[in-house]
Amino acid sequence: MRVAAIDCGTNSIRLLVADIEGNAFREVHRDMQIVRLGAGVDKNKAFDPDAITRTLSATEDFARIIASNGVEKIRFCATSATRDASNRALFIDGVREILGIEPEVIPGSEEASLSFLGATKELGSNLTPHLVVDIGGGSTEFVLGAGKVEFARSVNIGCVRMSERHLNTQPPSATQLEAATLDIDAAIAEAAQEVPFAQAKTLIAVAGTATTVAAAALGLSDYDRYSIHLSRISAEKVHEVAQMFASMTRDEIASLGYMHPGRVDVITSGSLVLSRVMKSTGASEFVASESDILDGIAWGLAK
Repeated sequence: MRVAAIDCGTNSIRLLVADIEGNAFREVHRDMQIVRLGAGVDKNKAFDPDAITRTLSATEDFARIIASNGVEKIRFCATSATRDASNRALFIDGVREILGIEPEVIPGSEEASLSFLGATKELGSNLTPHLVVDIGGGSTEFVLGAGKVEFARSVNIGCVRMSERHLNTQPPSATQLEAATLDIDAAIAEAAQEVPFAQAKTLIAVAGTATTVAAAALGLSDYDRYSIHLSRISAEKVHEVAQMFASMTRDEIASLGYMHPGRVDVITSGSLVLSRVMKSTGASEFVASESDILDGIAWGLAK
């Protein structure tokens, strides 16, 4: 079956077209656009009209790709920013008109489950339980399980949200970093009340923050998803990379060959979140996975 999965987050919108038969998965097309749909949502609790326009334009691009690839099933999932926006109906109506399907604003619990499915599907039962950490633009999901989700919690410490709330200069000041760290640590502690981190045998980190940190830790000159996927990055390296980004100017970050232009102004906050996750969980390393919620949405369509 050929399926199309769309994940619309706070920072990016992504498309995956795949052929899935049983446990066989073949990627046909994968695409991402940084649209910053959630810009200002943490403060204003509403979408900026320009952000809606950018995201609907990307959705139109994806609709053309879907139409040209003979897709049988489509699912559009919107996450953190859309949950928080009071004017989300404007966005939802636009997506419905473009794709001809009902877009879904999924709760944090389902976002966590889909991330877990995507991240762990090819790992099987090796070194379980798995703790999957998905650092998005608006929220971060913590999901623990062995083959299925057993514990999950979503907290509002995504890279866009933390940048807007605390880190509004680059490099940030020591005061800004301290405030962000306190906010992040409090949210991680909140998640730890529901998700027993200590039970995890493997920490898997997914999405653009984690894979960009992995690219930096591996010393890549350009972004290479095949080198990044399933690489193991030590906690020490994560802390080093987070400190490196926090000390750089915006232009210095933008000049890095592996850095996506849309991630330049949020990677400092995102890497700080990951660094604090490593410290709070006590994990000695994380496995970087290029398979995440997008792949989980696709697997779910093929059931």
